[in-house]
Amino acid sequence: MMHKALSADFLKIRGKGLWLLIFSGPVGLIAMQALNYGLRYDYLMQKYTGRRWEALLADIQMFVPISLFLGVTLIPSLLSHIEHSTNAWKQLLALPISRGTVFRSKFALSIILLTASCTVLAVGIVLLGFSLRFELGDMPVGQILKLCFLPFFASLPAMALFLWLCINMKNQAIPITLGVLIAISSVFTGFIPGTLSKILPVNWPMLSIAGPKQELFVGTGFLLSMAICLLGTFHFIRKDVI
Repeated sequence: MMHKALSADFLKIRGKGLWLLIFSGPVGLIAMQALNYGLRYDYLMQKYTGRRWEALLADIQMFVPISLFLGVTLIPSLLSHIEHSTNAWKQLLALPISRGTVFRSKFALSIILLTASCTVLAVGIVLLGFSLRFELGDMPVGQILKLCFLPFFASLPAMALFLWLCINMKNQAIPITLGVLIAISSVFTGFIPGTLSKILPVNWPMLSIAGPKQELFVGTGFLLSMAICLLGTFHFIRKDVI
C-alpha cells in the first residue's frame, strides 16, 4: 500500500517544478563557489596550499543549514499545495488507502527529494574540485559525505513539522513565512552562548558537522523527526475535514 501511495505521489509531482527546486539549491551553492574561485583563483590556490579541499568545504559549510531549512519548508509546501489547489483531499481519502499511509507517503517522498538534492551537492563539490585542479589524492570523501548528509538528518524534525503544518493549512503563506524566518535565523542563532545554543533544533544542522558530539545531533534529529511524524500522522487520521 505504501509503495502504491508513493508511486502516485511521484506521478503528481511531474511538471510541478519540484525537480527544478531540488537541483537549483545545490547547483546554486556550487555556482557561487565557482564564481568565488574563478575571480580569485591564483590568490586562493596560494593561500590554501595543502588544504584546498578543506577550505572549499568550509566555504560551502556556512550556507548548508540555510539551504536545508529552505528546502524542508518548500518541498512539503509544494507537495501539499498539489492537493490543496485541486481540492483533491476528499477524493484521495475516499480511496481504499489509510490516512496514515497518505501522510507517511508524503513524508517519505520529501525525504527522497531532499536526499537527491544532497547527492547533487556532493557530486557538485567533487566536480568543482576537479575543475579547479585540486589534487585527487587529497579529496576528503568522508568529509564531503558528512557535509552533505549529516545536516540533512539533523534538519528532519523541521521537515516533519512543516509537512504537518502544510497539510493542515490550505494557506501555505503561514508555514512558508515561518520556514523562511527559521532559515534566516539559523545564520545568527549559532552565536548564542552556552547550552541554549545546543538545544535549539535550528542549530542542529550546523552542530552536526561543526561541533563536538556530532552524532548526538544527527541521532536526536532523526528520532525527533520520527516522533513529530508519528504525531502528525495521528492528527491527520483523526482530522475530520481536510
